[in-house]
Amino acid sequence: QVQLVESGGGLVQAGGSLRLSCAASGIIFSIDAMGWYRQAPGKQRELVAVRRSAGITNYADSVKGRFTISGDNAKKTTYLQMNSLKPEDTAVYYCNADLISAYGIRSNYWGQGTQVTVSS
Repeated sequence: QVQLVESGGGLVQAGGSLRLSCAASGIIFSIDAMGWYRQAPGKQRELVAVRRSAGITNYADSVKGRFTISGDNAKKTTYLQMNSLKPEDTAVYYCNADLISAYGIRSNYWGQGTQVTVSS
C-alpha cells in the first residue's frame, strides 16, 4: 500500500518562500525518481522538478534559479525548496515517484497534491 503524502503548501506573499515535502510510505525497496508537478486552474499539469538516480536533477525553465529539489532516500522523502515565489507559481503541487515496491515491481505513484498560493 504505497502512498505519497505532500505537505508544506500554503499562502505566501510574492517574494516569499515555502518548502514542500513528500514522504513515501509502504514497502519500498528502492527509488528510481521522485519529483514535483504542478497544475494551475485551466492549465495542464507540468513538470516542475525531478530528481533521479545519481542525483541528476531537471527543472522547468520557469523555476530555475528559484526552486531546488532534494531528497533523503533513507526517509523516502523528497523536498522542494521554493524561493522568490511569484503569483504565477500558484498551483496545486503534486508529488510523483517511480518506486520499486513489493516483488520488485516498478510503479509510478501520485500524491494527493498540496495547494500553493502566492499573492501579489
